[in-house]
Amino acid sequence: MSFHKNLITLSIFAVVTPVAWAQQEQSAGPVQTLETIQIQAHPLVQTAADFAVADQVIDQKVLAEGATTIGDALAGQLGVYSNQYGTGASRPVIRGQDGPRVKVLQHASETADVSTLSPDHAVTVDPILAKQVEVIRGPSTLLYSAGTVGGLVNVTDQKIPIQMPADGLEGKVGLRYNSGSDEKLASAGVTAGIGENFALRVEGSKRKANGYIAPDYFHDHEGELEKERRVGNTFSEGQTVNVGGSWIYDRGFVGLSYSNRQDKYGLPGHSHEYHGCDLHNDHFHCPKPDPDHEDEHDHAGGPWVDLKSERYDLRTELDQPFSGFEKLRAHASFTDYEHDELEENEVVSNFKSRGYDARLELVHVPVAGWEGVIGTQFSQQKIDLAGGEGHAHDEHDDEGHDHSEHHAAHEGHDHNILMADTNTKKYSLFALEHKQVGDVHLEVGARIDHQTIDVDAEQKNYSGTAYSASAAANWEFVPNYKLSIVGSHQERLPLAQELYADGMHFATNTFEVGNPNIDKETSNNLELGFHYEGDKLDYHAHIYHNWFDDYIYGATVAKKGNLRGVQYTQDKARFYGAEAEATYALNDTYKLGVFGDYVRGKIEGENAPRVPAGRLGTKVEADFADGWSGLAEYYHVFKQDKFADFENKTQGYNMVNVGLSYTNTIADKNAYRVYLKANNLLDDQVYSHTSFLSNIPQVGRNFTVGLEYDF
Repeated sequence: MSFHKNLITLSIFAVVTPVAWAQQEQSAGPVQTLETIQIQAHPLVQTAADFAVADQVIDQKVLAEGATTIGDALAGQLGVYSNQYGTGASRPVIRGQDGPRVKVLQHASETADVSTLSPDHAVTVDPILAKQVEVIRGPSTLLYSAGTVGGLVNVTDQKIPIQMPADGLEGKVGLRYNSGSDEKLASAGVTAGIGENFALRVEGSKRKANGYIAPDYFHDHEGELEKERRVGNTFSEGQTVNVGGSWIYDRGFVGLSYSNRQDKYGLPGHSHEYHGCDLHNDHFHCPKPDPDHEDEHDHAGGPWVDLKSERYDLRTELDQPFSGFEKLRAHASFTDYEHDELEENEVVSNFKSRGYDARLELVHVPVAGWEGVIGTQFSQQKIDLAGGEGHAHDEHDDEGHDHSEHHAAHEGHDHNILMADTNTKKYSLFALEHKQVGDVHLEVGARIDHQTIDVDAEQKNYSGTAYSASAAANWEFVPNYKLSIVGSHQERLPLAQELYADGMHFATNTFEVGNPNIDKETSNNLELGFHYEGDKLDYHAHIYHNWFDDYIYGATVAKKGNLRGVQYTQDKARFYGAEAEATYALNDTYKLGVFGDYVRGKIEGENAPRVPAGRLGTKVEADFADGWSGLAEYYHVFKQDKFADFENKTQGYNMVNVGLSYTNTIADKNAYRVYLKANNLLDDQVYSHTSFLSNIPQVGRNFTVGLEYDF
């Protein structure tokens, strides 16, 4: 079977590559020029020569063909994986880091959802409606957060117009279908000019997908393995509506928007048998099973999430606000978020979040050759958690242990609720400066965060301050060749969950216990890069090393079947790895590339959990005449046999993706694009080690067909 799949892979590239080489001599490769980098999360206008780190920009065309969750949408990028939880939720895993160490922003603003609390909680950004997604590393990440050693993801939206539409009206409509989950997706957005200075934006998306198909999937049913065509409880559906308007004038704009998002999605891998369990040191106390209740579960559907989020944004930008400053930027947002986790259509737990975020940036005039920005930020998030109908505890578990004393100590605490209500406030100051000194471009950044957390319990409140700094240098030692170095000291303040968790999270089959004595996490980070950009060939390679003191993580201290007991603690840790990519323009039509990434993580000398395996691949991009373009890529993800305690080895797999698209215009004005993608063409079994559901296969061979129309 392996030989057969590799033969198909080689055949695909055998067809494409000789044609490319045959045309190589027809024309010289295009000369590459360094264009201005348009990264919304970076407030300074820079060129590609200025950056010492491997920043990535994923444009709208790629996003339109990809996943509807942000982690899966970025999973094919260099150094980026996903901790997907079915099809309804995923976060990016960058250089082995996830959660709070990979910040996800909504147009440079806090999302204010609860996605950092658990991998089954959706990130409330919509890649389908995004203009672009930026993966940012280096000193500029300190403009928004500290401790994001993996990187920062900024989803740039279009819901507040920043310029008047051409000819008074512009927009885009998209439709697509995916065979792997019978996904149907529609999106649309239009910007209309009203008068000379006001622009109105209305956009939205609607999607619905069934459970996805996986190859050779066997499901454990009452102790027997049964082959299933689809992975159970992986459905998802949802809709997003954004309405925004702005007053645009010669010195800037001011705009306001309203967003409404609703999602429903299944939670695979859940085991109802652990309801009512309690963690006692290194083992669990679980009530004796009720046979009648078990029979009810056998005929019921799996758990699912019902989510609703409303958000208001205010943005403004002003050129030459006052003497000494070139630009003022301000952004404020309010988010009202809630989701229920249901089983048998009864609410098991409820999560509510009310978030406020406000920031002010000032870009100053050059001082002694230094250009930069200074600013301040305030954020507040109130998280309220509630349980559904509780399950009574029996004083003796199914092994006969007496835990009456343990329950007496916890009298009054409902362990069906993950943690008590909390209110987190954070006050921040930040600055970023850059300067060209001969052949060296310098960039420095700094951030101070002060955080308080009030908890509605007998536990003590938290207060702490963190100081972070970063510097980068990019040296063009000879034309077209650059050496780069990035160093940083970062301090991350703990999350409320890491301090105060003390209860069951049903969706992930975990019982989590926080540690109110946790201190801030500190890291010292170093990255070295080598870059070359020529007429036809360009490549870059990066190696990095992160040294952590007091690395905060959830250590698994007990396990019962699929139920894990997690205790938040701190230890020394280090992560190191490498990324490299090279592309060669064979001619005006074909471009050949190779790429690979690898990361290794250890905590106190032991393997860190959910660290991705290495990846190595190649791809061919083609830009044919008459509007046709294509892509063929193959990569191999190696097996991950360096796993943490209570984890299992995940097998390697081969991934082959092929795409073709056609673009044309109607009446020399309105453009349309038709595309077809074949994903996982070999129908290989894919198990993701970065996911909490590493034992559940991902989607098999699937095809996507779509249409976009611009006007």
